[in-house]
Amino acid sequence: MKTLNIAIAGSGYSARLFHVPFFKTDDRFRICKVYERSTERAKAWLPDVKIVRDYAELLTDEIDLVVITTPNQTHYAMVKQAILAKKNVLVEKPLVATSQQAMELNELAQQHHVTLYVYQNRRWDSHIATAKEILQKGLVGEPVDCEIRMERYAKSKNPKQWKETGEQGTGLMYDLGVHLIDQAVYLFGKPQAVFADIRSQHEDSVVDDNFDVHLYYANGLKVSLIASKYVRETNAQFALHGKLGSYLKAKADQQENLLINGIVPVGNWNAESEEWWGILHTEQDNQVVRYAYPNVATSYRALFDNLYANIIENAPQLVDIEQVILVLNIIEKAFASAKHGQKVSI
Repeated sequence: MKTLNIAIAGSGYSARLFHVPFFKTDDRFRICKVYERSTERAKAWLPDVKIVRDYAELLTDEIDLVVITTPNQTHYAMVKQAILAKKNVLVEKPLVATSQQAMELNELAQQHHVTLYVYQNRRWDSHIATAKEILQKGLVGEPVDCEIRMERYAKSKNPKQWKETGEQGTGLMYDLGVHLIDQAVYLFGKPQAVFADIRSQHEDSVVDDNFDVHLYYANGLKVSLIASKYVRETNAQFALHGKLGSYLKAKADQQENLLINGIVPVGNWNAESEEWWGILHTEQDNQVVRYAYPNVATSYRALFDNLYANIIENAPQLVDIEQVILVLNIIEKAFASAKHGQKVSI
């Protein structure tokens, strides 16, 4: 078994919570270096790691994979530099701010025969993985409506100042919207059109912090994607309605909370009890049934499994870059829809 030598750019929330715990518990990966401009935060959870002050120091010969967890505005230049150094890249979402930049980087990665992988981990949320199975089994019939939410309560603006600058690639659409749209594309494919209401609710905010995005499909399906920072009492996080029945999951996936609380992501680390399962209310064998539908076994580790298999065995990427480009294109069309108050074709 080949061990991949890793260099990480950034030592913030994303690196500490969503990447390092999985790498540390997987013999297929070895964290060798972390790039921090002035701090040494990584030493708290990687006491023996080498801290470098120059990003170029991550791109040395022994490094197989560069993991980029820095602010969105830095992604394009850092990904491009890593690809030109012939390094495989795992980059936090969003890949970049525009679909054009994403297409350029994808082409560059293909030219240099390296992997470009985007950390769209929310495909492996419990409700999304379970809904995928329900759709594949046809348990609700032909889908007609779906609503996916990411709702939080935050009285103040984001303490991460780079998220509040107003630059392209910042704001809630590029934070949570990129997850929700990716989930919709993963479940249902490419929509035909989008209509969006994108707002700023925090006082003096220069970025969006609330949105209601509707995706329309050729078969009549509508997918509604909703996020806000002013929701203390949340609605059902996921609702899928079809011509036979419905699947609703009230509670959000708990992987992020478990990682925050220091749970080590090994084994059955994120299994949810039955009270957290969603409800399937449908027709089976000509009878109406309603019961708690067991969650599909899922974990963010599946992304790292696929990343490794892609680099080592050239296995197909589950987070395909063409889908990443589509998600960014939908975000661009959503902003155009919100600006002009009309449905926009995709």
